Amino acid sequence: MTEPATTTPLGGTSSGSRARTHQEPGPREDGGTSGATGAGPSVIPGAGPAPRPGERATLRLRGTDSDEPPRYAPEWLRLREPADAAARSAGLLDPLRLRLAELPRRTEGLVVHDIGCGTGSMGRWLAPHLDGAQHWVLHDRDPYLLHFAAVASPRSAADGGHVTVETRRGDIARLTPDALAGASLVTASALLDVLTREEVGALVAACTGAGCPALLTLSVAGRVELSAPHPMDQEITEAFNAHQRRGGLLGPDAVTVAAEAFAEQGATVRLNPSPWRLGPGQAALTEQWLRGWVGAAVEERPDLAERAGRYLAERLEACAAGELRVVVHHSDLLALCRPVDGDA
Repeated sequence: MTEPATTTPLGGTSSGSRARTHQEPGPREDGGTSGATGAGPSVIPGAGPAPRPGERATLRLRGTDSDEPPRYAPEWLRLREPADAAARSAGLLDPLRLRLAELPRRTEGLVVHDIGCGTGSMGRWLAPHLDGAQHWVLHDRDPYLLHFAAVASPRSAADGGHVTVETRRGDIARLTPDALAGASLVTASALLDVLTREEVGALVAACTGAGCPALLTLSVAGRVELSAPHPMDQEITEAFNAHQRRGGLLGPDAVTVAAEAFAEQGATVRLNPSPWRLGPGQAALTEQWLRGWVGAAVEERPDLAERAGRYLAERLEACAAGELRVVVHHSDLLALCRPVDGDA
């Protein structure tokens, strides 16, 4: 499933994940299309504007032979990281800490697997919220992003405990309980909604088989609120949600499917809202999200193109004037799986 792993203190470098040209795009969040509205630069699904000449490609979570269009670009991941950090549900941390405190003490401390880690934003948010030494295993297909995640990760836990990182290239579709053997926690961000029902089932089976909790954040919920309501808001939302479900992906249904699958395996599941709240201080992110959101709707329903172009122009004008506020709803899921024999 993976290439040989490399271990590095968080904040150091990993020779096994050096940056190099890599053409595999990866999962998207609140996607888009390529210039469907004709308003502004073209976009790729979920990644804001298409890369400029000389910029690197995006990553793909599935295999290289997939026909899935490009998804996350590194610049989009950097742009959205502050909003992600502000949105994730702090209310799930206390029950998670209680479960982690019940685990047997290990020399290396907590072992956290971050699935589809991208640039490592989940580790930068979560590691400083947990006490004790931590060893993070970062999973992704893109060696450039793995390198970035390793070198840009936090060095210490909430109580000053040492944090180290290991990078692994691999495919979520091939994740097994054996790959998670010894894990204290599995985590992911903006991942569930880009998986199929079968892939969610494989992830749930791997976590429950390993007997470790899972914290899966920022799954799209299919609801958006914009200030100064517009007659097209609902139409764009419905078309976007249909686009999210293309090709058997779960889109806004993902968190419910995952919660039911975990519960069927005996896990205790908690769901908390984790909305982006975007205002004048997040204008750059709001602009790129708008382009992707409307673009995906038009790709799903080309008949919307003319009206959606006018709608997007109006919304972008309000955004530039500091008058637009947007709430993009997401959900965070905490699954406390039954420990396997021998664990606490």
